[in-house]
Amino acid sequence: MGITLAQAEQAIAAAKAKSTELGLKMNIAVVDAGANLVAFARQDGAWLGSVDISIKKAKTARFFDMNTGDLGQASQPGGSLYNIEHSNGGLITFPGGIPLKDANGEVIGGIGVSGSTVENDHTVAQAGASGIN
Repeated sequence: MGITLAQAEQAIAAAKAKSTELGLKMNIAVVDAGANLVAFARQDGAWLGSVDISIKKAKTARFFDMNTGDLGQASQPGGSLYNIEHSNGGLITFPGGIPLKDANGEVIGGIGVSGSTVENDHTVAQAGASGIN
């Protein structure tokens, strides 16, 4: 089964809490198992240009069931997945996207966060991924 709206909202709430704790303004997207947008939050003052990036990070994490930063490592020049970011209508291959899993380890969706450094994006996404019950 895919992620429920209630679970997506839990992930958004946990990510928003971490973002606020760090003093950041983030765009946070959650997609279901089919990579369809389920929930989205744009914190006050978050960059408009990061809206699309956060959604693409969530989709990329779900398309490949891996952290977007890990995909980025494999997509460097000379890597086995070089230029993969041009597939699927455009992927994001830097940190901030994480697959979401249920209690059994099944992938049920993805979360994508954008609005700060990629390190902060990943930290906030990780908080969101950990916030699902």
